[in-house]
Amino acid sequence: MFILDRRILTHFDYMQPILFTPIILLSFFLIFEAHALLAEKQFVYTCVGILAFFIFFFIPIRKLIWLIPVAYFINIFLLLSVDIFGVEKLGAKRWLEIPFTQFTIQPSEIFKPSFILMLAYLIYQNPPPQNGYKLKEFTKISFFIILPFLLIAKEPDLGSATVLLIVGFGVLFIMGVHYKIWLSIILVISISSPIIYTHFLKPYQKQRIHDFIAEKPSYQVAQSMIAIGNGGLTGKSEDEATQTHFNFLPISTSDFIFAYLVERFGFLGGLVLILLYILLIFHLLSLNNKLKNDYFTRVVVNCVALFIFIYVAVNISMTIGFAPVVGIPLPFFSYGGSSFTIFMIFFGILQHLITFRYFWIDK
Repeated sequence: MFILDRRILTHFDYMQPILFTPIILLSFFLIFEAHALLAEKQFVYTCVGILAFFIFFFIPIRKLIWLIPVAYFINIFLLLSVDIFGVEKLGAKRWLEIPFTQFTIQPSEIFKPSFILMLAYLIYQNPPPQNGYKLKEFTKISFFIILPFLLIAKEPDLGSATVLLIVGFGVLFIMGVHYKIWLSIILVISISSPIIYTHFLKPYQKQRIHDFIAEKPSYQVAQSMIAIGNGGLTGKSEDEATQTHFNFLPISTSDFIFAYLVERFGFLGGLVLILLYILLIFHLLSLNNKLKNDYFTRVVVNCVALFIFIYVAVNISMTIGFAPVVGIPLPFFSYGGSSFTIFMIFFGILQHLITFRYFWIDK
């Protein structure tokens, strides 16, 4: 059986875990320091994420490639079901209750792996020509990007929906689309932006934009910036990290954990974390040269790199007042199980495609 081949050890991309494992360990340290009970839960989430990694690492994705559209539309059905059977929390329907249990799932989160694989499937089936995709091919692929965007935005979860939109069209930009199409899209967005703001954004979404452009930042951002300033160059001791441990900093272990990190380890600590993310993103993008005409794996690589870049850029910008406050976590760093598990699935899929690529080439 090919999964037992010793060449797995030589083809496995060790640089990926080398770069994201320190992020996980640093996150666990901060969460444990802030709240021991949350650290216990995060340990369980980590174990679940590692298990998910190995499950997807050993799934023969290329052999089961015909199942990808099926998985995609099953997840679309779940997104549609949210509007009918969804559980409402904090004014939004984003969750489905698992029958006969007290647990819920968030279809917009579990949709992401099938979204990446569907893009890879479509581009693998129809690789871009030398001058990039023309309007017909671009429109076909765009349908599979815009459909989940509309369903998730309707929940409402504009943040997650916009991330999918950027990742989808970002991958198309990297793979190649005729430049006239991009110019047309930029023109349409520029003209329609006032209409979108006036007629399609919810009141709380407009409030977030208003808080972002206001002279005085919102309470959460103000406390976050105080925590970052309190950290200085090298950070404060646990007893002196008053913003976090006196609960002035809101949701310090999840959305604003970067501010907590800087308060404890200072500007240098924040710089190290950002550097780890940058190295991980550049490492993933560098794989494009190695993969060349393997469009399926290249799409997955670029999707994962874009997801990490967007999550990191938005979350850190949010904590320093450079972006509206949205519920986008730091990959492998913010407290929570769903985001961590999804990213471990991403890397499980990616490592499978890289590690077992030799098998399909040999065949």
